[in-house]
Amino acid sequence: MIPAKDRFFRLLSDAVVEMDEKRVLEITDIIVREGIDVYEAIEKGLSDGMARAGRFFEEEEYFIPELLMCSDAMYAGLDALKPHLRSGAAGEKRKVVIGVVEGDTHDIGKNLVKIMLETSGFEVFDLGRDIPPRLFVEKAAEVGADIIGISTLMTTTMDGMAEVVRLLSAGNIRDRFKVMVGGGPVSQGFADRIGADGYAVNAVEAVRLARRLTEGTAPAGGRLSNRVRHA
Repeated sequence: MIPAKDRFFRLLSDAVVEMDEKRVLEITDIIVREGIDVYEAIEKGLSDGMARAGRFFEEEEYFIPELLMCSDAMYAGLDALKPHLRSGAAGEKRKVVIGVVEGDTHDIGKNLVKIMLETSGFEVFDLGRDIPPRLFVEKAAEVGADIIGISTLMTTTMDGMAEVVRLLSAGNIRDRFKVMVGGGPVSQGFADRIGADGYAVNAVEAVRLARRLTEGTAPAGGRLSNRVRHA
């Protein structure tokens, strides 16, 4: 028998795929009233539905208008659930500079990671999409970031992630920032090869990774005394 919460997650995913914003809001309202884990609802419901819509797009069952309507439904659900996410602990926040690397304009995944980080107590500086590697480095240095987060959905732009790491090393500031990468074509093996500090497969894992990478370090660009191994 399927657990009740998993049934709601599937209904939420289906509503996104069906571009039914009204249905999404009805289900998110039930999820909140029933006290179901909001993080799970976002990942297993909204995010899952958008991933399915993306596959339909790749298979040419959906086209840009359908994909945009699915996105609207997903964002409506995010807006409804975001106030119910648990806030991070009070105090000085860790800073994250995040963006989609140059050559790629797909930002749904990046936006989801941003929301999850913010609601987990991180201060996020969102550069947006199609961002040159040098701007990641410049912004991180400007705000005293703890983490640089880079995403892409295109294999042709993955070298831009490696370039961010190269620029940090060339400027002798690599040890000041943790670099985390993510996106459809990215893997832990790729993160290892380019010298990133970690890889996250989804938004929930991105939050967990960010916490691990900053555990036991001084916040906001402080001296990072210990290198964090890949989890």
